[in-house]
Amino acid sequence: MKHRKLETYGWIGIAALLLAVAGCAAPQKIQKPATLFYPDPPDLPRIQFLTSFTGAKDIEVPKSAFDLFIIGERESESRLDKPYGIAVHQGKIYVCDTNRTVMIFDLEKRKYGPLQGAQGMGKLIQPLNIRVDADGNKYVVDTVRRQVIVFDKNDFYAKAFSIPREGKPVDAVPFEDRLYVTDIKNGEVVVLDIKTGSVLKAFGQGDPGERLHLPTNLAFDRDGILYVSDGGKFQIFKFDRDGHFRGTIGRHGSEAGAFARPRGVAVDRENRLYAVDAAFENIQIFSTEGQMFMYFGKGSLGTGGLYLPAKVAIDYENKKYFEKYVDPNFEMEYLLFVTNQFGTKMVNVYAFGKEKGKKYPKEEELAEKLRETFQKEQKEKPSEKKDEGE
Repeated sequence: MKHRKLETYGWIGIAALLLAVAGCAAPQKIQKPATLFYPDPPDLPRIQFLTSFTGAKDIEVPKSAFDLFIIGERESESRLDKPYGIAVHQGKIYVCDTNRTVMIFDLEKRKYGPLQGAQGMGKLIQPLNIRVDADGNKYVVDTVRRQVIVFDKNDFYAKAFSIPREGKPVDAVPFEDRLYVTDIKNGEVVVLDIKTGSVLKAFGQGDPGERLHLPTNLAFDRDGILYVSDGGKFQIFKFDRDGHFRGTIGRHGSEAGAFARPRGVAVDRENRLYAVDAAFENIQIFSTEGQMFMYFGKGSLGTGGLYLPAKVAIDYENKKYFEKYVDPNFEMEYLLFVTNQFGTKMVNVYAFGKEKGKKYPKEEELAEKLRETFQKEQKEKPSEKKDEGE
């Protein structure tokens, strides 16, 4: 009897200790990050960094000390590993974690977890890119399966499409009744019937100046022009929906408007083209005619920084979830989501907009200013080299 009482008191003591620790772990008020704008002052701000997501801790209600003691938590399973593609739809952020599956940040339910239908026939091995159409269907490109896997509006597996010539798909974008897929192995864009998956045509292997080499990411503008980033030619190629060549944007180089490692592309409703460069660790913004008028992002592991960025996505429908982060003097027009493949802040969220009450210069004027700055830097280079003894 004496031993039984001691055992009972022992369990009561442990329970009391756990409850005390849990009480001490009351959620603390989250501090907003320091306000960060692009471009730097004194230029008027166009883009504000809002917040970032890397795993469950960034969205879920914090677990109490009691829950952590009883259930535990494996850090490797509660955060992204190596993200690339991203899409946003109806309060959910879909991220292709290339070493795992598609992971979802549910902004409404404040939950983080894998795509439900990515099992069985829908199992993903190395998902690279994802797109969501207006009906909520998801098109996920898996580079190991070498297929585009389709999930329905409820995130369940629907079907899978393959491309011919044993190709290697890396991105896919739906447009009207077609699905456009980049084949990096054969250097072309393959066009599929979006219902049946049958091949309608392929393009990108025309004359030398119009020929794709290593096509990767895709985006359509409001006029039906397709933009294809090419990692082998360091350019963005333009085609119409039928595959006719319409020109290129950028070139290989280190100056404004040039590329070193072009990756994801996206186009907003005003036909501004966003292009990620993984080497420069920034996103350059062009007119669809190829005039670059600004860029944002800096190589950094800190707040708002980019570390091997991969993809950019534009979203107009989910601003309500991020209004609390917007500076009171800044008017948000739409959201920008950028993935970092490494680091501690893997999905950065930015707002594109304007400072209230300010008159902004035209984008053509900004492009001219960038050109003048570049020309000035070019003129100064010979004297700098001379000082260096070259």
